[in-house]
Amino acid sequence: MNCAISGEVPVEPVISKKSGLLYEKRLIETHISDYGKCPVTGEPHTIDDIVAIKTGKIVKPKPLHTASIPGLLGTFQTEWDGLMLSNFSLEQQLHTARQELSHALYQHDAACRVIARLKKERDEARQLLAEADRQLPAAPEVATANATLSNGKRAADGGEQGPDAKKMRLGISGEVITELTDCNAALSQQRKKRQIPPTLASIDALEKFTQLSSHPLHKTSKPGIFSMDILHSKDVIATGGMDTTAVLFDRQSGQILSTLTGHSKKVTSIKFVGDTDLVLTASSDKTVRIWRSSEDGNYACKHTLKDHSAEVRAVTVHATNKYFVSASLDSTWCFYDMSSGLCLAQVTDDSEKVDYTAAAFHPDGLILGTGTAQSVVKIWDVKSQANVAKFGGHTGEITSVSFSENGYFLATSALDGVRLWDLRKLKNFRTFEFPDANSVEFDHSGSYLGIAASDIRVFQTASVKAEWNPIKTLPDLSGTGRATCVKFGPDAKYVAVGSMDRNLRIFGLPSNDSTEDSAQDS
Repeated sequence: MNCAISGEVPVEPVISKKSGLLYEKRLIETHISDYGKCPVTGEPHTIDDIVAIKTGKIVKPKPLHTASIPGLLGTFQTEWDGLMLSNFSLEQQLHTARQELSHALYQHDAACRVIARLKKERDEARQLLAEADRQLPAAPEVATANATLSNGKRAADGGEQGPDAKKMRLGISGEVITELTDCNAALSQQRKKRQIPPTLASIDALEKFTQLSSHPLHKTSKPGIFSMDILHSKDVIATGGMDTTAVLFDRQSGQILSTLTGHSKKVTSIKFVGDTDLVLTASSDKTVRIWRSSEDGNYACKHTLKDHSAEVRAVTVHATNKYFVSASLDSTWCFYDMSSGLCLAQVTDDSEKVDYTAAAFHPDGLILGTGTAQSVVKIWDVKSQANVAKFGGHTGEITSVSFSENGYFLATSALDGVRLWDLRKLKNFRTFEFPDANSVEFDHSGSYLGIAASDIRVFQTASVKAEWNPIKTLPDLSGTGRATCVKFGPDAKYVAVGSMDRNLRIFGLPSNDSTEDSAQDS
């Protein structure tokens, strides 16, 4: 007779009073203690319901495969293989445990260094706030007919205020205005002598552009790249995504240099600060963060700025690399000092309530262009924070603004397409009808214009009266039908595109065509 559970002859047989079935004692006792019922019939059982059966000593016959030397060798080989597999598994677990321990120790060390740096920055911030308190009575008061500006310092507690509350700001001092003016004069003088670099990619080269690579930089759970910037001197691309992170990517090596984590909502804008080790990010979590590179190559948050009361849509860096502006849906834009993170001016337009969705400095730095959710483009004098021009005509939210390097043209994108504006005559001179245009960008030389919508279009720039000819149409290969941002690489040698999937795509010349063009140039 065999056990009802194992199907083998029991060593210590017992029988159930209720079901009459035969079991191995140790198996049925374990089952009853775990489940309290018969494993076959499902009836409630206790230990008292089983009765031991006395039998003679059972000698199990040897299996056939152990009755010969080859069989024994096979058994030993099987046992040895099992032992080796178990040993290998243990070694893997040990290696994993060592890696986790090393990672934990590294994180602990990094956390200690971050805490020490934060304490130092806190002390420096307290010192700056104390100095601001002493300077507050002498701060100049800046006001214009169209813009309201309050002077003073950022609230020390960094707490949020109501929509009608006025935070005190220091104001843009005379020294800062002089610095901005001097920068403007120097850049304007250089622009008159500037020529298109001979290394700039030709129109023929752009016509041959095709996708060279695709890089999954962001998480699949929350796909989407909303913003992008390129550091031309190092060929590093920065992207801001829906997954609340910003990623710094080295295009030449194809490696991620650093992932910036800290925002709680999507990263709406990202900018490099010249050739410095600083990066700016703006987010839907109402904050702007200033990141600084550390010795190990990773980036740590130097300042978290909480001056806005709604989603921050854009950041733009002044040509001095000492100041920057943020634009928000709270109907204000802020002018910041880069080193201290202090908001020197927070500007609102009293003539009409608008929500700012885009912002960009003019190449010379004394003019600021902003786009709004109300389809209006506003031009500001940075020195006086006065609204000096206003462009209408778009339909839907302004998604991006871009100044040409020649200083004469402004390109704006919106849901109805792209419009080009002549800053000398303050009028629209050309319109490209691309529905749901998400981004518009001049290359660094001002020779090409890129537009991101359902696909990516590249145009050759021209004068006000001449035709702006299309050069190349690049498909949106993300499958989402929405390219969100476009940037030209150094000398327009490639075009970087972000879409509503998690991939950064690089379009450029295939290697064989690139070699032929280089030979022709030489």
